[in-house]
Amino acid sequence: MSETILFFLSLFIFLLAGVPVSVSLGLCSAFLIYYFDLGVSCFAAVFFASAAKYQLLAIPFFILAGLILDKTGISERLLKLIGLIIGGIAGGLAYVAVLIGLVFAGVSGSGPADAAALATVLIPVMVSAGYDINFSSALIASCGSLAIVIPPSIAFIIYGGITGTSVSELFAAGIMPGIIISLSLIIPVFYISKKNNWAGGKRGSLREIIAAFKESVWGLAAPVIILGGIYTGIFTPTESAVIAVVYALFVGCVIYKTLNLKSIYNLFKEALISSAVVMLIISFAGLYSWAAATLGIIDKSSVLILESSSNQYMVLILINIILLISGMFLDAVSIYSIFLPILMPVISHFNWNPVWFGIIMTVNLAIGQITPPVAVNLFVVSNISNSSVENISKRLFPFIIAMIAALVILILFPEISLFIPELLNI
Repeated sequence: MSETILFFLSLFIFLLAGVPVSVSLGLCSAFLIYYFDLGVSCFAAVFFASAAKYQLLAIPFFILAGLILDKTGISERLLKLIGLIIGGIAGGLAYVAVLIGLVFAGVSGSGPADAAALATVLIPVMVSAGYDINFSSALIASCGSLAIVIPPSIAFIIYGGITGTSVSELFAAGIMPGIIISLSLIIPVFYISKKNNWAGGKRGSLREIIAAFKESVWGLAAPVIILGGIYTGIFTPTESAVIAVVYALFVGCVIYKTLNLKSIYNLFKEALISSAVVMLIISFAGLYSWAAATLGIIDKSSVLILESSSNQYMVLILINIILLISGMFLDAVSIYSIFLPILMPVISHFNWNPVWFGIIMTVNLAIGQITPPVAVNLFVVSNISNSSVENISKRLFPFIIAMIAALVILILFPEISLFIPELLNI
């Protein structure tokens, strides 16, 4: 049997059997290494080397920082502030959800974590104000996907680690695309809310807004400190993750005083589990990619893509279709690890900017986080709202179309993504 067919078929069989993605990658890698006699002794070394990268140290720290800041009650304070500013306009609370998602994405770096934080706070408020629970859940799931586009994005850290692209440059490039996606989500929110006569709350007085701003300023300052330190060269993206944790603990323990030793222990435990899952996927996916490279499958796949068309735009369309479909079945970490080694020669062949391509790939995977059947944000929000995945999925279509429209804009106009990195001369 052809190595390429067996390579992809074996993984598909494990996934079809309901085996978790990380375990599927590990079992498939072990099978391929044994079957093709690639050297069983290499298993442990490649497994360790896949995760033992300096940039990846940032992942557990950003996960922990996001969990801590969520526990401090920053989401509730931001909800109050933005709600008072926006007032009772059509779709007011839905706009609040998008804006809070945009701000909170600048702290968490994880789509599911962002979706969970937003859903816990916003869905009960939106439902009590008359918003449909399935619409609210679909919107929150979509807003959660902003976290892997807006810096500090864990997805960018993984992309940079695999491709050797500057994480600082990727972070800077993600700002404008995140705003574009947010604006695209607002369009269906406007029409659907206006049609159903959904509004917000009462507009606050200047005194109330100032008071709410003082309460939430520590939350608003978090992304400014994290990203400002990176772009000014004070610390690296990996070091910024540690700064984020220290800052989050300071806010939670000293400023808001919402954390105690027991809650800190539980947060560290939760972050440890989440980080272990991510790093396990990275290690097994790295092993899977190593097997593919050793068997020559990566080279064959790259050549196959390049031979599909001499037109770079047709190839780009093909790649985007593959990524969108893959995002329906695999998580972002696995897709990066499996597809990037194949796509890197294609990027080089057409002389595409790797930072721009990183944005395009990540936006595709952000859409995948809300696209069934394997939509992590959707399952997280469904669990919190107690509404079925099927019912929420029916309200997702306008948001998926809006995000695809934003993706098309980012493909057609690369300068949108590259403007800020060039401005900062990163």
